[in-house]
Amino acid sequence: MSNALVSGNLRFVMTNASAMLTALGDPTRQSIVDALSREPLAVGELARVLPISRPAVSQHLKVLKEVGLVIDRQEGTRRLYRVDPDALAEVRRHLDAFWERSLAAFEQRTRSEERPDDQDDSRDTP
Repeated sequence: MSNALVSGNLRFVMTNASAMLTALGDPTRQSIVDALSREPLAVGELARVLPISRPAVSQHLKVLKEVGLVIDRQEGTRRLYRVDPDALAEVRRHLDAFWERSLAAFEQRTRSEERPDDQDDSRDTP
């Protein structure tokens, strides 16, 4: 589905941040995304900088491509892979929302715990 086209020329952007985060749970895939965030690379170039074989790189790229984190293009006789900035933006939005909810819950919990202490202090004073 990540290769589907919308309006002929616009690529469909998969917005499944959970699947993207799951794919990034693998350290090798993290390394691949890190390398591809610097510059587009072919499978052979990735295999030279990673401690895994070309077929293993291809399998990891397949997973990253399926969740929408990586896109590719044919350039001559080789296929270049790169990170999809729209996908990274989706992951960022997901993480930002997670932290906003977590901080709001922490703030609410902190405030609810402060109130009983304040009431106890007022009973102790004459």
